[in-house]
Amino acid sequence: MKLGLAAWHRYMVSGDIALLDELVADDAVFHSPVVHTPQEGREKVLMYLTAAGEVFGNGTFRYVRELVDGAEACLEFECEMDGIKVNGIDLIRFDLEGRIADFKVMVRPLKAINKVWQLMAERLENT
Repeated sequence: MKLGLAAWHRYMVSGDIALLDELVADDAVFHSPVVHTPQEGREKVLMYLTAAGEVFGNGTFRYVRELVDGAEACLEFECEMDGIKVNGIDLIRFDLEGRIADFKVMVRPLKAINKVWQLMAERLENT
């Protein structure tokens, strides 16, 4: 699990899609703060995480707290999008090989959720 979390942090710093590609398990699931159904399967998870990287990767994103328990990590983040302060968490569960098995994003406040929805919809429309 520690290797998976370290790999996630490397991806977040570098934005290297090849690192992300190696990190996501085949049967991974992504839980979006704005889509009510879980997105299942490696390709969908990669699509959502890549789009999220574009939306959140605007130079203001930073993790401010990290809680780790076994194969699970809760990473609190902050960033700004179009003047809106965004606060949220990435809740990640890793499999035995250190790959992402489950990834859940939660965002607050409501104004931030609406902005994330807008920007993610724009990115996902183009995929």
